[in-house]
Amino acid sequence: MAIQIGVTSALESAENHKIIIITDALEAGKKITSSGDQYLQKSIIPIAESIHHFLGKDGRNSIHFWYCSNKLKWPRHALVDEEAKSSHGLLNLPEKNSLLFSKKKECNLLLESWQKLFKDSRKKGQLFLDFKDDNEKVIKLTYAKGGLWLPHIGISNSISARFTRMMTRHAPIGEYRQRFFPNSLTQCPCGEVDVQTREHIFMQCRLYNATLHPRDICISSFIEFVVGNPTSFCFDNG
Repeated sequence: MAIQIGVTSALESAENHKIIIITDALEAGKKITSSGDQYLQKSIIPIAESIHHFLGKDGRNSIHFWYCSNKLKWPRHALVDEEAKSSHGLLNLPEKNSLLFSKKKECNLLLESWQKLFKDSRKKGQLFLDFKDDNEKVIKLTYAKGGLWLPHIGISNSISARFTRMMTRHAPIGEYRQRFFPNSLTQCPCGEVDVQTREHIFMQCRLYNATLHPRDICISSFIEFVVGNPTSFCFDNG
């Protein structure tokens, strides 16, 4: 909006032949001078047409965009920001039926439906272990930035596999064998429990580093346990 206000004001003067826009948002400058499938395209068209007319009516006319970081605290940045925020002009907001708005709305609805299905234990399984992030907020499903857990786990295939086994309780441990292979050994090698459970492994078992037992339900605590105990939730053949 600040760029549009400045450019519109400069274009109103017939004496201007060279317009220089100094901004900390070059991407915004690109949007008002380019065409394409953009969410804000309908609000950009009027200013883009004005720029096209300005450049075409006189060969001397030109528009230049110069970048100036807001970290430099240039006084005019603050002045323009204040003017833009206090402006009473009507914003040309994108129409609600624009293509990208419709795509975004549909995407949000699908993501919300996906999260609701996942939250239902009948869909994700009753054995699934829910986690919180470091801000004590339950981690929700997402497709962005690597998904839900992978950004926390890192790039190790081994850690990712063992963490997934622990999280879903589909691991080579006693309670899994009891459920799917009832004739197999279910006792924990430590000899303290008849059925080796997931909770026993990361909360009590003396065969693992006790200092890494998860302190809470935060995902970082469980990853620390899996990383610090390389034999946890691991098949015998490694």
